[in-house]
Amino acid sequence: MKRKARRYCGFFTVLIPVWERLGGFLLTLDYPPTGCYSNTMTTPEPAIIYENKNFVVVNKPAGLAVHGGGSVTGKTLADFLLKKFPDISGIGDDPAIRPGIVHRLDRDTSGIMVVARNQDTFDTLKNLFKQRTVEKKYLALACGVVSPKNGAIELSIGRLLKKTVRRGAGKYVKNERSAITHFRVLDIFDKKYSLLEVSPKTGRTHQIRVHLQSIHHPVACDTLYGGKNVCCPRGLNRFFLHAHSLEFSHPEGKRWKFEADPPPDLERVLASLRGLAKKEE
Repeated sequence: MKRKARRYCGFFTVLIPVWERLGGFLLTLDYPPTGCYSNTMTTPEPAIIYENKNFVVVNKPAGLAVHGGGSVTGKTLADFLLKKFPDISGIGDDPAIRPGIVHRLDRDTSGIMVVARNQDTFDTLKNLFKQRTVEKKYLALACGVVSPKNGAIELSIGRLLKKTVRRGAGKYVKNERSAITHFRVLDIFDKKYSLLEVSPKTGRTHQIRVHLQSIHHPVACDTLYGGKNVCCPRGLNRFFLHAHSLEFSHPEGKRWKFEADPPPDLERVLASLRGLAKKEE
């Protein structure tokens, strides 16, 4: 199969075959030097990584809520998707609020999401997430030196008894549900930060942030869980969490894997930390 490239809003997506026995594909996304902005959004416009008749894979920028409801104001990812893909209207469990949305990311988490374009695909993808057969991988910058270099956090997560927004693990929570997060240390910077690849096996609200805080290594710049004095690299205006890989099977008979590099704000932080580490060698 020949490689195919398609340009979306200044971004290039490249389709290449992988795992030929399984008929799978890997898509990667490279960021342009500057973001792509619409006339109505103050955050970069979401990039479409891939689309077919059944689903759309989108790269959500940080600062953009996935859908409305509650205290959310302004444009959302759902608004963008409805305008670009009107066929998702009426798709999902609550299409009036989250049309086609199978899973979510926090407003300030960037990265890959898959959105269904018909009800059959929505039901199939939802079931895959429920069965924990979707492979999700995030890049997270955590405070301190995380040890061991590979591990798993298995703590139930629920609402804190005295808070409505924050979640907690262990004691003093209500309506807790089981949660499992695997992690792998990719790099350590100046004994102050650990770059992790994190794989949540469940999909609880704020799961990665809660679990990393529970082992005393909160996500960098995450004041909600790390407190006002949480570690935070200079120049970063949101917590460091990016959904960089999503892999799943689909009834079409293919195995799909999608990847997106960290956006420019996170890349600048990593470049700065690596530069400081080299100077100290």
